[in-house]
Amino acid sequence: MKYSRVVSLLAETLNISQERALGLFYNSDTYRYLSQKMYHLHNMSDAYLVDEIMLELQAKQ
Repeated sequence: MKYSRVVSLLAETLNISQERALGLFYNSDTYRYLSQKMYHLHNMSDAYLVDEIMLELQAKQ
């Protein structure tokens, strides 16, 4: 499933545990938009979605 691939890539990118990455993913706006097909994020690559989450994290700092 796409979600698990994105979480794994996020964990690898940030060098964090899968559990921490899972929390970041499910609390992101990217996940919210991804879960709503009308935004078409399900068509984007896993790397693109991780980049979007990274941008969100940077904006929150």
